Amino acid sequence: MSDAMANATPASEAAWYVTGTDTGVGKTHASVALLYRLRAAGLRAVGMKPVASGCERTDEGWRNEDALRLRAASAPTPAYDILNPYALPSPTAPSLAAAEVGVRIDLAHLVASYRRLAAQADAVVVEGVGGWAAPLDRGLEQADLVRTLRLPVVLVVGLRLGCLSHARLTARAVRADGLSLAGWIANRIDPEFRDAEPYLGLLDEALDAPRLGVLPYAPSRRPDTLAAALDLPPGVSASPA
Repeated sequence: MSDAMANATPASEAAWYVTGTDTGVGKTHASVALLYRLRAAGLRAVGMKPVASGCERTDEGWRNEDALRLRAASAPTPAYDILNPYALPSPTAPSLAAAEVGVRIDLAHLVASYRRLAAQADAVVVEGVGGWAAPLDRGLEQADLVRTLRLPVVLVVGLRLGCLSHARLTARAVRADGLSLAGWIANRIDPEFRDAEPYLGLLDEALDAPRLGVLPYAPSRRPDTLAAALDLPPGVSASPA
Protein backbone atom coordinates (compact mmCIF):
# COMPACT_ATOMS: atom_id res chain seq x y z
CA MET A 1 0.00 0.00 0.00
CA SER A 2 1.35 3.41 -0.96
CA ASP A 3 1.68 6.36 1.41
CA ALA A 4 -0.39 8.37 -1.04
CA MET A 5 -3.34 6.01 -0.71
CA ALA A 6 -3.12 6.02 3.09
CA ASN A 7 -3.00 9.81 3.20
CA ALA A 8 -5.82 10.20 0.69
CA THR A 9 -8.48 8.65 2.90
CA PRO A 10 -9.66 10.96 5.67
CA ALA A 11 -10.54 9.58 9.07
CA SER A 12 -14.23 9.22 9.86
CA GLU A 13 -15.45 9.77 13.40
CA ALA A 14 -18.58 7.70 12.78
CA ALA A 15 -17.37 4.56 11.03
CA TRP A 16 -16.26 1.20 12.35
CA TYR A 17 -14.91 -2.09 11.10
CA VAL A 18 -16.68 -5.08 12.62
CA THR A 19 -14.60 -8.21 13.00
CA GLY A 20 -15.13 -11.43 14.90
CA THR A 21 -13.24 -13.95 16.95
CA ASP A 22 -14.05 -16.52 14.24
CA THR A 23 -16.50 -17.39 11.50
CA GLY A 24 -20.05 -17.89 12.72
CA VAL A 25 -19.95 -15.67 15.81
CA GLY A 26 -22.57 -13.24 14.51
CA LYS A 27 -20.75 -10.36 12.83
CA THR A 28 -23.73 -9.64 10.57
CA HIS A 29 -26.17 -9.99 13.47
CA ALA A 30 -24.14 -7.45 15.47
CA SER A 31 -23.56 -5.13 12.50
CA VAL A 32 -27.28 -4.99 11.76
CA ALA A 33 -28.08 -4.28 15.42
CA LEU A 34 -25.46 -1.52 15.43
CA LEU A 35 -26.94 0.04 12.29
CA TYR A 36 -30.38 0.15 13.90
CA ARG A 37 -28.88 1.59 17.08
CA LEU A 38 -27.22 4.38 15.13
CA ARG A 39 -30.44 5.07 13.24
CA ALA A 40 -32.37 5.19 16.52
CA ALA A 41 -29.95 7.91 17.60
CA GLY A 42 -31.00 9.98 14.59
CA LEU A 43 -28.05 9.20 12.31
CA ARG A 44 -28.08 8.21 8.66
CA ALA A 45 -26.31 4.86 8.89
CA VAL A 46 -25.30 2.48 6.11
CA GLY A 47 -23.61 -0.89 6.12
CA MET A 48 -20.84 -2.23 3.92
CA LYS A 49 -19.64 -5.75 3.15
CA PRO A 50 -16.50 -5.15 1.09
CA VAL A 51 -15.96 -8.80 0.20
CA ALA A 52 -18.58 -11.54 0.44
CA SER A 53 -18.08 -15.15 -0.55
CA GLY A 54 -21.08 -17.41 -0.86
CA CYS A 55 -23.56 -15.66 -3.17
CA GLU A 56 -26.64 -16.63 -5.14
CA ARG A 57 -27.32 -15.67 -8.73
CA THR A 58 -30.34 -13.37 -9.12
CA ASP A 59 -31.83 -11.30 -11.94
CA GLU A 60 -29.83 -8.35 -10.56
CA GLY A 61 -26.54 -10.28 -10.30
CA TRP A 62 -24.73 -12.16 -7.53
CA ARG A 63 -26.16 -11.42 -4.09
CA ASN A 64 -24.94 -12.36 -0.61
CA GLU A 65 -27.40 -12.94 2.23
CA ASP A 66 -25.34 -11.07 4.84
CA ALA A 67 -24.84 -8.10 2.52
CA LEU A 68 -28.58 -8.00 1.84
CA ARG A 69 -29.26 -7.92 5.58
CA LEU A 70 -26.90 -4.97 5.94
CA ARG A 71 -28.60 -3.22 3.05
CA ALA A 72 -32.05 -3.78 4.56
CA ALA A 73 -30.84 -2.24 7.84
CA SER A 74 -29.33 0.82 6.12
CA ALA A 75 -30.99 4.21 5.73
CA PRO A 76 -30.56 5.60 3.15
CA THR A 77 -30.50 2.37 1.13
CA PRO A 78 -27.26 2.21 -0.88
CA ALA A 79 -26.81 0.56 -4.26
CA TYR A 80 -25.86 -3.08 -3.78
CA ASP A 81 -22.66 -2.95 -5.82
CA ILE A 82 -21.34 -0.12 -3.63
CA LEU A 83 -22.26 -1.86 -0.39
CA ASN A 84 -20.76 -5.17 -1.61
CA PRO A 85 -18.14 -4.43 -4.30
CA TYR A 86 -16.97 -8.05 -4.48
CA ALA A 87 -19.78 -10.65 -4.47
CA LEU A 88 -18.08 -14.01 -4.97
CA PRO A 89 -20.13 -17.15 -5.75
CA SER A 90 -18.29 -19.88 -3.82
CA PRO A 91 -18.87 -20.15 -0.03
CA THR A 92 -15.20 -20.49 0.89
CA ALA A 93 -12.26 -18.31 1.86
CA PRO A 94 -12.37 -15.06 -0.16
CA SER A 95 -8.97 -15.65 -1.74
CA LEU A 96 -10.12 -19.05 -3.02
CA ALA A 97 -13.53 -17.75 -4.10
CA ALA A 98 -11.89 -14.89 -5.99
CA ALA A 99 -9.40 -17.20 -7.69
CA GLU A 100 -12.23 -19.47 -8.88
CA VAL A 101 -13.72 -16.62 -10.93
CA GLY A 102 -10.40 -15.04 -11.93
CA VAL A 103 -10.80 -11.96 -9.75
CA ARG A 104 -8.26 -10.11 -7.63
CA ILE A 105 -9.55 -7.97 -4.77
CA ASP A 106 -8.40 -4.40 -5.42
CA LEU A 107 -7.82 -2.20 -2.38
CA ALA A 108 -8.34 1.01 -4.35
CA HIS A 109 -11.77 -0.19 -5.51
CA LEU A 110 -12.77 -1.01 -1.93
CA VAL A 111 -11.67 2.44 -0.78
CA ALA A 112 -13.59 4.15 -3.59
CA SER A 113 -16.75 2.22 -2.71
CA TYR A 114 -16.38 3.13 0.95
CA ARG A 115 -16.03 6.81 0.08
CA ARG A 116 -19.23 6.71 -1.95
CA LEU A 117 -21.07 5.17 0.99
CA ALA A 118 -19.60 7.61 3.51
CA ALA A 119 -20.66 10.54 1.33
CA GLN A 120 -24.33 9.64 1.74
CA ALA A 121 -24.42 8.85 5.46
CA ASP A 122 -23.46 10.05 8.92
CA ALA A 123 -22.15 6.63 9.96
CA VAL A 124 -20.79 3.54 8.19
CA VAL A 125 -20.58 0.02 9.62
CA VAL A 126 -18.12 -2.10 7.63
CA GLU A 127 -18.35 -5.86 8.19
CA GLY A 128 -15.24 -7.93 7.66
CA VAL A 129 -14.77 -11.57 6.68
CA GLY A 130 -14.31 -14.50 9.06
CA GLY A 131 -11.91 -13.79 11.89
CA TRP A 132 -9.42 -10.94 11.96
CA ALA A 133 -6.54 -12.91 10.42
CA ALA A 134 -8.58 -14.16 7.45
CA PRO A 135 -7.15 -12.38 4.38
CA LEU A 136 -9.30 -10.57 1.85
CA ASP A 137 -7.11 -11.97 -0.91
CA ARG A 138 -3.59 -13.18 -1.43
CA GLY A 139 -1.35 -10.34 -0.30
CA LEU A 140 -4.24 -8.26 1.04
CA GLU A 141 -5.08 -8.40 4.73
CA GLN A 142 -8.15 -6.99 6.43
CA ALA A 143 -5.77 -4.82 8.42
CA ASP A 144 -4.60 -3.20 5.17
CA LEU A 145 -8.12 -2.02 4.40
CA VAL A 146 -8.85 -0.91 7.97
CA ARG A 147 -5.56 0.95 8.20
CA THR A 148 -6.18 2.70 4.87
CA LEU A 149 -9.66 3.77 5.95
CA ARG A 150 -8.40 4.62 9.45
CA LEU A 151 -11.29 2.84 11.11
CA PRO A 152 -11.55 1.75 14.73
CA VAL A 153 -12.46 -1.89 15.20
CA VAL A 154 -15.47 -3.39 16.95
CA LEU A 155 -14.98 -7.01 17.98
CA VAL A 156 -17.87 -9.49 18.07
CA VAL A 157 -17.41 -12.29 20.60
CA GLY A 158 -19.68 -15.33 20.34
CA LEU A 159 -20.29 -16.51 23.91
CA ARG A 160 -19.24 -20.14 23.99
CA LEU A 161 -16.48 -22.31 25.37
CA GLY A 162 -13.12 -21.05 24.06
CA CYS A 163 -14.27 -17.49 23.38
CA LEU A 164 -12.03 -15.96 26.05
CA SER A 165 -8.83 -17.14 24.38
CA HIS A 166 -10.07 -16.23 20.90
CA ALA A 167 -11.15 -12.77 22.05
CA ARG A 168 -7.85 -12.03 23.79
CA LEU A 169 -5.83 -13.22 20.79
CA THR A 170 -7.93 -11.16 18.38
CA ALA A 171 -7.67 -8.00 20.48
CA ARG A 172 -3.88 -8.44 20.66
CA ALA A 173 -3.68 -8.95 16.91
CA VAL A 174 -5.76 -5.85 16.16
CA ARG A 175 -3.51 -3.72 18.34
CA ALA A 176 -0.35 -5.37 17.03
CA ASP A 177 -1.48 -4.26 13.57
CA GLY A 178 -1.45 -0.68 14.84
CA LEU A 179 -5.22 -0.32 15.05
CA SER A 180 -7.58 0.65 17.84
CA LEU A 181 -10.26 -1.47 19.47
CA ALA A 182 -13.25 0.82 19.93
CA GLY A 183 -15.31 -1.74 21.79
CA TRP A 184 -16.73 -5.22 21.72
CA ILE A 185 -20.14 -6.85 21.44
CA ALA A 186 -21.05 -10.13 23.09
CA ASN A 187 -23.41 -12.40 21.17
CA ARG A 188 -25.23 -15.27 22.87
CA ILE A 189 -24.82 -17.79 20.07
CA ASP A 190 -25.15 -20.85 22.31
CA PRO A 191 -28.30 -20.93 24.46
CA GLU A 192 -26.88 -23.90 26.38
CA PHE A 193 -23.71 -22.08 27.46
CA ARG A 194 -24.20 -21.86 31.23
CA ASP A 195 -21.10 -19.78 32.01
CA ALA A 196 -22.05 -16.77 29.90
CA GLU A 197 -22.31 -14.35 32.83
CA PRO A 198 -18.94 -15.17 34.45
CA TYR A 199 -17.34 -15.16 30.99
CA LEU A 200 -18.66 -11.64 30.42
CA GLY A 201 -16.78 -10.55 33.53
CA LEU A 202 -13.59 -12.21 32.35
CA LEU A 203 -13.94 -10.60 28.93
CA ASP A 204 -14.51 -7.18 30.50
CA GLU A 205 -11.22 -7.57 32.37
CA ALA A 206 -9.29 -8.97 29.42
CA LEU A 207 -10.23 -6.78 26.48
CA ASP A 208 -9.49 -3.28 27.85
CA ALA A 209 -12.22 -1.78 25.68
CA PRO A 210 -15.84 -0.88 26.40
CA ARG A 211 -18.49 -3.55 26.12
CA LEU A 212 -21.13 -2.08 23.80
CA GLY A 213 -23.76 -4.63 24.74
CA VAL A 214 -24.88 -8.23 24.87
CA LEU A 215 -27.09 -9.50 22.07
CA PRO A 216 -29.62 -12.13 23.11
CA TYR A 217 -30.01 -15.50 21.48
CA ALA A 218 -32.81 -14.52 19.12
CA PRO A 219 -32.77 -16.39 15.80
CA SER A 220 -36.31 -15.31 14.90
CA ARG A 221 -36.40 -11.87 16.50
CA ARG A 222 -36.89 -8.77 14.36
CA PRO A 223 -33.42 -7.22 13.91
CA ASP A 224 -34.55 -3.66 14.60
CA THR A 225 -35.63 -4.69 18.11
CA LEU A 226 -32.02 -5.59 18.98
CA ALA A 227 -30.88 -1.96 18.85
CA ALA A 228 -31.85 -1.43 22.48
CA ALA A 229 -29.30 -4.07 23.54
CA LEU A 230 -26.40 -1.87 22.40
CA ASP A 231 -24.81 1.35 23.56
CA LEU A 232 -23.54 3.86 21.06
CA PRO A 233 -19.82 3.52 20.33
CA PRO A 234 -17.51 5.94 22.14
CA GLY A 235 -17.58 9.47 20.75
CA VAL A 236 -21.03 9.16 19.17
CA SER A 237 -24.03 11.00 20.54
CA ALA A 238 -27.66 11.05 19.52
CA SER A 239 -28.55 13.58 16.85
CA PRO A 240 -31.12 16.18 17.95
CA ALA A 241 -34.59 15.56 16.56
